[in-house]
Amino acid sequence: MTELLYEDTLPGGKHWSFTVKRGTLLRLIDVEGGANAGMLFHNPANLLERYNAPDTLKCQHTFKLTRGNCLYSDMGRIFCSIVEDSVGWHDTVCGNTTKAKVAARWGVKTYQACRNDWFLNGHDSFLVEGGKYGLGRRDLAANVNWFSKVQVMGDGAMVFDPANAPAGSHVDLRFEMDTLVLMHTCPHPLNPAADYPRKPVTYQFRRAEPVGDDDFCLNFRPENRRGFENNRLYHLIG
Repeated sequence: MTELLYEDTLPGGKHWSFTVKRGTLLRLIDVEGGANAGMLFHNPANLLERYNAPDTLKCQHTFKLTRGNCLYSDMGRIFCSIVEDSVGWHDTVCGNTTKAKVAARWGVKTYQACRNDWFLNGHDSFLVEGGKYGLGRRDLAANVNWFSKVQVMGDGAMVFDPANAPAGSHVDLRFEMDTLVLMHTCPHPLNPAADYPRKPVTYQFRRAEPVGDDDFCLNFRPENRRGFENNRLYHLIG
């Protein structure tokens, strides 16, 4: 891999946001196993352009995200590509926890009473981070839940797999355009843990290798070539 430029760890049950430049590689590492990293993507040059989960799944004929998949905006462009993945399954259909869901499952711990041990939820975490850039409730969309696996049974029931990502699991995202990233490490909404799970996620930034014509993500689905071409045109006239 290329030289490590920056590394830090986001504790479990916290949130952060950052702008990633085109050509950056972001590695996420599930430090202890069983983490959930919720993530949303926006175009910092046009915040109306955001991650589109239905198009991402539909155009690549999949229900899960893994190596080779690209994450699309609602303008048909690619925010990032999954170039490496030791997990094999990441959820992008189940959304977030809310304040009410966290309270019903794990009780209530407020900041006023518990300070940094209070129970945060994914929905409010995205609102806090998005508010720093002028984003609000209407700007939230279906998010990615890195390291989380949810299967659909024959009767339609959705089943969460708590053993999906062992300690040290990682996923590498190559950013194909400048991207505003909203991130949290709050629990997955279907996590059945008895206690509020606080699982840290380490993030690392590197320079990405250039995209060649034999690139795995470019050729993973025929539709991805169209997405990369949309990006090329965007940067050509941008």
